[in-house]
Amino acid sequence: MLGWFRKLLPREDRFFDLFSRHAATVVAGAAALDRMLAGGSEVEQHCREIVRLETEADAITAEVMQAVRKSFVTPFDRGDIKDLIQSLDDAIDRMHKTVKTVTLFEQREFDPLMRQMGGAIVEAAGLVAEAVRLLERPGPNAARLSEIIEEVLRVEGRSDEMHDQGLRELYRRHRDGNAMAFVIGSEIYGELERVVDSFEDVANEISGILIENV
Repeated sequence: MLGWFRKLLPREDRFFDLFSRHAATVVAGAAALDRMLAGGSEVEQHCREIVRLETEADAITAEVMQAVRKSFVTPFDRGDIKDLIQSLDDAIDRMHKTVKTVTLFEQREFDPLMRQMGGAIVEAAGLVAEAVRLLERPGPNAARLSEIIEEVLRVEGRSDEMHDQGLRELYRRHRDGNAMAFVIGSEIYGELERVVDSFEDVANEISGILIENV
């Protein structure tokens, strides 16, 4: 009965604008992270860009939370809105944590598998941004949303394999030599894995919204 009544009320469409704006910062952050992992003299510049985008994303998250409190009508459950924006924010927060690790250890070169994980992050971010746009009409877009969720899970699975392979290669390279290089490399691999994992969390939130609203 409540669901039928809500459909008669005007929708609060600004939430979707805010979701899209936040997703855009996540996509831009993923691209900057990918460029950072190319290494070289511009690493610091890309790190600063991610920090800037993370701050921008935090402001959008705060705007969503304020809108949830003030809006009489929301496009879907208030708890789902909060969980979705928080999961998106966690993704760029994880990128920021990766930047902190890179900056702390003054890294300027990155393993090929780290760079491949950067590509996986870009792919996952693009998929999530598409899904967020489609949530405005979950019924007509249900099939594509389901496909995106599965694609994000596949990206996460491939990334796990890259992470494990990267750690093995890192260990073999440094087991008889530079222990600190192994520690630093494993920290970066771990942070990159957590970035990808955060996109799985977003996909799971979208899946829950889809189940409840279709």
